[in-house]
Amino acid sequence: MAEQTLGLAGTTAWPAEFAERYRKAGYWVGQTFGEALREWAQRSGEATAVVCGERRWSYRELDQRVDRLAAGLQQLGIQPKQRVVVQLPNCAEWFVVCFALFRVGAIPLMALPAHRLAEIGYFCQHSEAVAYVIADKVGSFDYRNLAAEVKAVAPTLEHVLVVGESGQFTALADVDAAPSQFPVLDPAEVALFQLSGGSTGVPKLIARTHDDYLYSVRASAEICELDASSVYLCVLPMAHNFPMSSPGTLGTLAAGGTVVLAPQPSPDVAFPLIAREGVTITGMVPPLALLWLDAAAKRKAELASLKQILVGGAPFGADTARRVQPELGCQLQQVYGMAEGLVNYTRLNDPAELICHTQGRPISPLDEVRIVDDEDNDVPLGELGHLITRGPYTIRGYYQAAEHNQRAFTSDGFYRTGDLARLNAAGYVSVEGRAKDQINRGGEKVAAEEIEQHLLNHPAIHDVALVGLPDRFLGERTCAVIVSNGVNINRREVVQFLRSRGLAEYKLPDLVEIVASLPKTGVGKINKRLLREQLSAGSVPA
Repeated sequence: MAEQTLGLAGTTAWPAEFAERYRKAGYWVGQTFGEALREWAQRSGEATAVVCGERRWSYRELDQRVDRLAAGLQQLGIQPKQRVVVQLPNCAEWFVVCFALFRVGAIPLMALPAHRLAEIGYFCQHSEAVAYVIADKVGSFDYRNLAAEVKAVAPTLEHVLVVGESGQFTALADVDAAPSQFPVLDPAEVALFQLSGGSTGVPKLIARTHDDYLYSVRASAEICELDASSVYLCVLPMAHNFPMSSPGTLGTLAAGGTVVLAPQPSPDVAFPLIAREGVTITGMVPPLALLWLDAAAKRKAELASLKQILVGGAPFGADTARRVQPELGCQLQQVYGMAEGLVNYTRLNDPAELICHTQGRPISPLDEVRIVDDEDNDVPLGELGHLITRGPYTIRGYYQAAEHNQRAFTSDGFYRTGDLARLNAAGYVSVEGRAKDQINRGGEKVAAEEIEQHLLNHPAIHDVALVGLPDRFLGERTCAVIVSNGVNINRREVVQFLRSRGLAEYKLPDLVEIVASLPKTGVGKINKRLLREQLSAGSVPA
């Protein structure tokens, strides 16, 4: 039987009986993102949708801007199902670009500001992107120079659209036309591409449909009790799945609330915004929560409007979790999720024990979560094992990755998250580690194999292993353990080499150790468990 696709070659659809079940349950309502924004604008009208610096856009204005850009994109020749890489900082234009692409049926690929040539070039090549949307500069980094490099390696790329000074490319502000007829789209088709954390090589592309992603957005907003009075501060990069939809900016708009965009997450930037805009909710990763907790003692008055924070992206220690309510003066919700789908929340009325010691329970009654052993047999309740899942918003396969999908999914459609977890009798998940060779550095996932493959191209490096070491602030920091070819090499040279290969900054090793040899398993593979133990004990052969 041929694989069912989501209207796009290389994608995997839910089996028909599952899709019918999700529709009958009322989870998939048959609405596209373009239609959803139109509904939100009709409902909320002149209410403030987005605050970006001194700019304040109403729902009506946002919808109108989306219409004009969508018409302009059509005039450029952007067609339904074509892919567009979007790499923008936290700015109001992100909403206009993404919803305009939704409205014309093109598919935005959600790149992060930190990505560089190695990642963006791959995304454009692998997705066969026809356009790339960037800011002109952020800080000292000029994205127009990056775009020129990307164009040289991405033959399908026809347009580079720039927020700000366009240079040799096209200014986004000039892509403007009177609204016309937009295509009728199937909500069951691909709406957007998210990026996997990845444990092998560059991130995999995650195809999310209008039906499944909007369900996750609406349900998240309901669980977090958002309404028209909610004011969400977006402090994380807004293309990440967490600040997009858990409940994030999209959940806030779905509830009729206001999104406030922070250019930086630091207390010096975020706290005044909270006070000025009456922010009620935000989401962050554990290292940022620690920074806020440390800063709050002298600045608690600025946080008076804050009712809740969501912490996710990495494990959040129970001792730190207990500090949130007394020190920040707001309720904590823990979040555990993934761009591939499954999202868990602690609920606002949960007892403190659950909020501090678990990562919550799933969004949906039809989320299936299992904890299994190495042979996929269910382990007894409460025991540690591999977390696998399937459900109404969890993908059935990565884009154009048939071989990888054989390993990443079970034969009956469960996604192998790579996380080691326990499940209690109430269905709450406690995540205790990773089985995949992936390092969670402050909420950013670093695939060890990707960095190792780059480093093995350095002429001074004979062998290398990238491992994660415990870190109070980041959760894990990266350590490149290198066996040299007899030539001296240090961290500065390693970092310079990786930068020259176009890697994102968060992937650069925090530490570099030069050793005589790497411990091996009985079958000759690097024994990373033993290596981490040796590094912690200071007993690696030098």
